[in-house]
Amino acid sequence: MEKAWTAPVAQDQAAEEAKRRRRIAYRIRRAFAYIFLTALAIGFAVPFLWLISTSLKPPPQIFKLPPQWIPNPFVWQNYYKAVTAIPFFLYLKNTLYIALFNVIASVISCSMVAYGFSIVKWPGRDTLFMVVIATLMIPYVVLLIPTFIIFKNLGWINTPHPLTVPALFGSAFFIFLLRQFYLSIPEDLTDAARIDGANDLQIYWNIVLRLSRPALMVVALFTFMWNWNDFLGPMLLLHKPEMMTAPLALVAFQGSSRVAPKYSMLFAGSVLSTLPLIILFFLFQRRLIAGIMSGAIKGGG
Repeated sequence: MEKAWTAPVAQDQAAEEAKRRRRIAYRIRRAFAYIFLTALAIGFAVPFLWLISTSLKPPPQIFKLPPQWIPNPFVWQNYYKAVTAIPFFLYLKNTLYIALFNVIASVISCSMVAYGFSIVKWPGRDTLFMVVIATLMIPYVVLLIPTFIIFKNLGWINTPHPLTVPALFGSAFFIFLLRQFYLSIPEDLTDAARIDGANDLQIYWNIVLRLSRPALMVVALFTFMWNWNDFLGPMLLLHKPEMMTAPLALVAFQGSSRVAPKYSMLFAGSVLSTLPLIILFFLFQRRLIAGIMSGAIKGGG
């Protein structure tokens, strides 16, 4: 009789011990994950922190060994020199114009093309979509010379048109991203709208766009980031100083063979040109991650 009572007690104790070990193992794994992610985050943050630190240093401390992390003294005048030595705010305005135009044009064009490749059914749709996706395999540098010749013949060199007008025709990557999201929208919604007499434009505007706001946010933020940081395109197509963008303006601080590089102003200008992207990320961080995750989870074929 005593053995009959002690057996369940022993089993309960063994179960509790197993649960305790699983909890400890789970906490250890989480601790290691947090330590790894924290170290990774610090590793990514170090270059930016060094950028900020160097932007506030006097010139003798920039290349000091061992490196001096905290400037002594803090030279805030580096930022004033950076924005007055060249028309820095003019270059920021040019960059902002190109980036915002591309955001609006890309969201409209890519969403409409993706709608045609996902919601509307027509012969040869999937074949043409594969052709559009195949353009992603073409390296960007291969297209530089042909596109430069086209823009030169159109008389668009030294104008913002080569950096803005192509966005009106969509981007294969964003078309693919939005199409995958649109395929997750139930067909019952669009079929019900057609039964009620709605045409494709009304379905696109009133149903599809409203349901795809997270994906559209991803397209908008990525487009803004890529155009804000674009250096190669403006370098090839914009040669007049008044048309330059912020990435090109930073080159002016590097000097030439006759002029010593102005590193303190270069780092200060880099911080100022990076600041809008950081602000955008913190403002729309949750929506950006939600848009990427929803596209990854809902996207279907």
